[in-house]
Amino acid sequence: MDSQAKAKQWDENAFFANHSSMREPVPGTVARDAPDAPAPQPKVITAALLERGRTEFNVFCSPCHGQSGDGRGMIVQRGFPAPPPLWLPRLEQATAGYIYDVITNGHGVMYSYADRVKSADRWAVIAYVRALQQSQDAKPADLPAEDRALLEAAR
Repeated sequence: MDSQAKAKQWDENAFFANHSSMREPVPGTVARDAPDAPAPQPKVITAALLERGRTEFNVFCSPCHGQSGDGRGMIVQRGFPAPPPLWLPRLEQATAGYIYDVITNGHGVMYSYADRVKSADRWAVIAYVRALQQSQDAKPADLPAEDRALLEAAR
């Protein structure tokens, strides 16, 4: 397999009229690694958006940030530097645009997730992170009666 006939990208090739091995893409071709078009920030946070954010967070974020956002995910438990808990005041006060930028471009030891998490899903993750942040100060008395009953039954 190592010594088979093949053309390299800059080789001359008599088969084609321009004698080049490199070909122009077929009109209408979309690059596989084309960046995702930026999605606008949603105006309304729905249950479906939060559920999508939870799913994406658990897949891409929880390995480092932990499922509760405490910064003690599986990767951290194996020696990777711990991210800060997501409910720190500076992160609670950060704008959604800032968090979107961190997911897109990375920050500190966190690398970019632009090629892993679609633009619209980044907004969903941010909505879910905001829900995680609010849940840290939640008291059982703040819950609806039916949720309090479920909580008591689980104890």
